[in-house]
Amino acid sequence: MSRMRLWSKMNFALSSLLVAIFVWACAQDYVTGKRTFSLVSDAQEVAMGQEADPSIVAEYGVYDDASLATYVDGIGQSMVKFSHRPTLKFTFRLMDTPVVNAFALPGGYVYFTRGILAHFNSEAELAGVMGHEIGHVTARHGAEQMTKAQLATLGLGVGTILSEDFRRFSNVAQQGLGFIFLKFGRDNESESDLLGVEYSTRAGYDAMHMSRFFRTISRLTQKSGGGPPTFLSTHPNPDNREARVAALSAEWQQKVSGPKGGADRNAYLRKIDGIVYGDDPRQGFVENGYFYHPELRFQFSVPAKWQVANQPAQVMMVNPEQNAGVQFSLGQGASAREAANTFATNAQAEVLRNEAMRVNGLSAVWLVSNMPNEQGVLRVMSYFIEMDGKVYMFHGYTAANQFDAIAPTFEKTMRSFDRLRNQAALTKQPRRVKIETVNQPGALREVLISYGVKQDELEDIAILNGMTLQDRLERGTLVKVAR
Repeated sequence: MSRMRLWSKMNFALSSLLVAIFVWACAQDYVTGKRTFSLVSDAQEVAMGQEADPSIVAEYGVYDDASLATYVDGIGQSMVKFSHRPTLKFTFRLMDTPVVNAFALPGGYVYFTRGILAHFNSEAELAGVMGHEIGHVTARHGAEQMTKAQLATLGLGVGTILSEDFRRFSNVAQQGLGFIFLKFGRDNESESDLLGVEYSTRAGYDAMHMSRFFRTISRLTQKSGGGPPTFLSTHPNPDNREARVAALSAEWQQKVSGPKGGADRNAYLRKIDGIVYGDDPRQGFVENGYFYHPELRFQFSVPAKWQVANQPAQVMMVNPEQNAGVQFSLGQGASAREAANTFATNAQAEVLRNEAMRVNGLSAVWLVSNMPNEQGVLRVMSYFIEMDGKVYMFHGYTAANQFDAIAPTFEKTMRSFDRLRNQAALTKQPRRVKIETVNQPGALREVLISYGVKQDELEDIAILNGMTLQDRLERGTLVKVAR
């Protein structure tokens, strides 16, 4: 056989294979009805969501309010019927974190934080954002973005430089987390905005309220000094979003006949009366240079000026330069020694020092180890400490050539771990959103001051209410305050 004929047959075989792969990888775009190229099948989408959901629950915790969770789920389930994938099983969860966010996993898992629920001012706002998240699922944006997924940390507020190293040391199940916090492109966001308007309008809501919530997001952005609030960190802001959503809402109200509801602000505020606002000190809090955990009854010092991100499964701290971090969490093992060995094995660490010791009377093991990372060699100081049948572990890490300078800070924090000595921490209660009725007409500023809102929180509470401090309130108006 000549080389030319052989080459021709090879080309034909390769072309046939590519065509077969393309045909096999074609999937339906449920929104447009067209066929589209995708390497992720519907079944794989569902499996990914099922696999990743326990990680989300472990990482952020489910908010303990069955009535409110049922309320959110009820709205979601009612809206799925009006989506482009009405037979897909959806799961809606309410997460116990103060960050203002909502996000969706491929396969129909949708999450709302208590922080975003506190900032809604009508059920129609909630429904609009719900439709937006359902839209990400029905349009298969997660499947589209899988290859471009950027691992992120929801609401942590820490630098992304160290985020991969945080994940390496975490004992939280991380399968699938790579695609959970997808930073969708603006085209995806625009399409989900449109779907959010469509789905909420078809479900009987006034989607104009969805555009008002994006005004709240804009104000939160401005209040944070230009840095995006968490919602925008996973949902980039399309240009003229508020105006565009308002225009889409007007169009869909013409297409769908019948009254549009969900605009009763008072009814929604009564639903969220008492929701936890901000950090919940029962899950740990920082005060006067110490981190206290009332329920687990331990404490440790926090380096001055370091940023702290407290989550149900771990506490993470990053220095101002964002080139060193400390992670604290539960260890794996029945003893400090077992937990240390498990860590060294799983992390494939090159152990440089390994000593048994005591920390404030508690049995402990101290390790110093080297691990490769993208920037070179990472040097890690670890403490594994036994207390009340549990093993707690610290990992402090930075580049090997910076370790000697930062090591004293690591050691001071880790050796400060102790049983809870500050008894006042046991009585610390979370602040909650409380709904008050205006008795005396006046500007929102004066009304909030009359309810004891501090000067430096006035703007925050105005945003929480979806109002400006200059807005005039009539007698009988309901307002949110935080106590």
